[in-house]
Amino acid sequence: MLGLFGSAENTAFGEKHLPPRRTLPNVAPVSVRFTILASGSSGNCAYLEAGETRLLIDAGLSGRQTRQRLATLGRAPEGLHGILLTHEHSDHISGLVALAAKLQIPVYCNRLTAEAVTEITEAKFDFRLFTTGGGFEVNEVGVETFAVPHDAMDPVGFLLRTSAGNLGFLTDLGHATRLTVERVRPANVLVLETNHDVKLLQDDLRRPWSLKQRILGRHGHLSNEAGAAVAEQIVSENLHHLFLGHLSRDCNRPELAHRAVSSVLQKTGAAHVGITVASQDVPCPTIELGAQIPAIEPAPAAN
Repeated sequence: MLGLFGSAENTAFGEKHLPPRRTLPNVAPVSVRFTILASGSSGNCAYLEAGETRLLIDAGLSGRQTRQRLATLGRAPEGLHGILLTHEHSDHISGLVALAAKLQIPVYCNRLTAEAVTEITEAKFDFRLFTTGGGFEVNEVGVETFAVPHDAMDPVGFLLRTSAGNLGFLTDLGHATRLTVERVRPANVLVLETNHDVKLLQDDLRRPWSLKQRILGRHGHLSNEAGAAVAEQIVSENLHHLFLGHLSRDCNRPELAHRAVSSVLQKTGAAHVGITVASQDVPCPTIELGAQIPAIEPAPAAN
């Protein structure tokens, strides 16, 4: 399905190229609901429903886990109109074969990501290719893409525009460039990486120094403090909620990520911004764009 665009060009690689995003006329707001099904070092997947359009952002859970977590929302993979991919790392594509290849759900990504996914999975997908930095529509959802600095083939972030508000995805990046900050500035809801606590990572005995260098590098992952600095740059009266995502199970704690970001927001006077720390193990509460979104505090630290 290409939504408003009709047919697309077929290529020898088996994918279709998306036409550029157009400016659509004003339309009546539709119901927009958003749920992070999982976020962490072991798997990342989010669900967006805008009117009749149903999308996954990444597919890093197994097919079975994705189905089970969608079922808690009264939904099933067969109803999906597409899967948007940020990049090809396993914690973002591990369920792609069971979902997209088996059910022929369109996969939206850039060419280098499509080539990497095909090589990794050895499966055939209905790819819908975009050019990094460009935009397109999937029915009621406008998708804007932008490059992020991460050690993948051509990783991207997203700004998803709907009639009820905008969602930003800024995860899996070693540092925030001026471009990334500007591209997610219109977000009303933002998924922001707070991957690790620097001290916990440095003290971790299970990770070799080479891996620690990768994580801490400029093409690795944002720490709690780095994520807080990004939040400080992005915060505005239009930003209503932050989801802190991609937390390391071993090298971070929900209360540490929450404290780092909330302290910065308090100093900037951004009391209107709610914060939810996303979990690897259970879906976040569903939010409805345009509705009042309550702040959700992290669970108390275990003794």
